[in-house]
Amino acid sequence: MSALYLQESDVRELLDMELAIDVVEEAFQKLAEGQASNVPRQRAHAPGIYLHTMSAAAEYLGMVAWKTYTTTAAGTRFLVGLYSQKDGSLLALIEADYLGQLRTGAASGVATSYMARPDSKVVGCFGTGHQARTQLKAVCTVCDIEVVEVYSRNEERRRAFADEMSEYCNTRVVAVHSPDEAAAEKDIVICASTTRAPLFDGRVLDEGTHLNVVGSNFLEKTEIDVTTVQRADIIVCDSIAQCRLEAGDFAAALENGATDWNLMHELSDVVSGRTPGRGAPDHITLFKSVGMAIEDLALSAKLLEMAIKEGIGERLPL
Repeated sequence: MSALYLQESDVRELLDMELAIDVVEEAFQKLAEGQASNVPRQRAHAPGIYLHTMSAAAEYLGMVAWKTYTTTAAGTRFLVGLYSQKDGSLLALIEADYLGQLRTGAASGVATSYMARPDSKVVGCFGTGHQARTQLKAVCTVCDIEVVEVYSRNEERRRAFADEMSEYCNTRVVAVHSPDEAAAEKDIVICASTTRAPLFDGRVLDEGTHLNVVGSNFLEKTEIDVTTVQRADIIVCDSIAQCRLEAGDFAAALENGATDWNLMHELSDVVSGRTPGRGAPDHITLFKSVGMAIEDLALSAKLLEMAIKEGIGERLPL
């Protein structure tokens, strides 16, 4: 049978956050069991363009996949190719912008469910873009959130984001006027911005706070300061191997000895129960996500299954 082509509109029609969290949690469990593998992202650069490529294999699904995307001044374009493990045939070609937003949010949702305090009610959110949207949706899916305080540099955008997300997440979202206000006295803090410098002073974080830090996947960019890293009792990465290549959030703290890679843990080990996500109610916990192809693969496989069942998509002569 020829490969199925799925557009952005198909992805949005078939997938939601609750499903994505379940799929991504299973993927990390299978990573822990050795039934899946992930290859960190590589980047090729020419004047005006980056080409980003990443891949994974999932024995438990009988599939392998790549994701590739380009970033230029005109924007970013994402594609996932999904293949049969049995015979190498192309099963699907998928436009993957929204899929990427969902899987990144879902990974934070999984981490939050294991690492945040079960009674978490108050969230601080940095960023008002697409990633911030799915990050907040994921946290509100796994926790009974009562209020969210959002900050970004543009007042008009943060007010519009607060209005939109109040309805989307079915909770109260309000815009605040300073970064430290968004970080202080929170159960959960979401960092999903495009900043190159720390967003807030780590000294303002309450004991017991859980952080999801997802905005940077370049060594030259960081959303959090050394104090935040130093105060974290438990640091968990979606992939330590990939964070070594891309997690600028840790660069300064590693350089001055505030932390060490040996002190960090894999999310797969937390999901499998090998490593506790939280040691005590007053611990500060930090999840650093740079994005993994196994997440794209797992969600793409579920998408393909649903698309075939619903008769959605276009067959390609491949």
